Amino acid sequence: MAESNSAELAEQRRKGIERFIELANTMKDEGLPPGLVSDALMSASGVYVTYAIKGNSGGLNQSGVEKVTEMYKSCLENVQRSRKEEQS
Repeated sequence: MAESNSAELAEQRRKGIERFIELANTMKDEGLPPGLVSDALMSASGVYVTYAIKGNSGGLNQSGVEKVTEMYKSCLENVQRSRKEEQS
């Protein structure tokens, strides 16, 4: 049962990523520079991760910021590793 739940979560995650990429591409196609789109997505993610952790009642303390920073770093490293593997 845990494996199917894990597979289901992985599929939901994939679909979520695809939706954000589609939105980013739409914004780019509407004339926004890709760097600005990326900045907007990162900023929105920062707002949302703060909400996910703290709700609407404040912000993260320094240790929370560091944990989220490590999470983003790990995610970016995984993306880069996958991109390199795709090119091999």
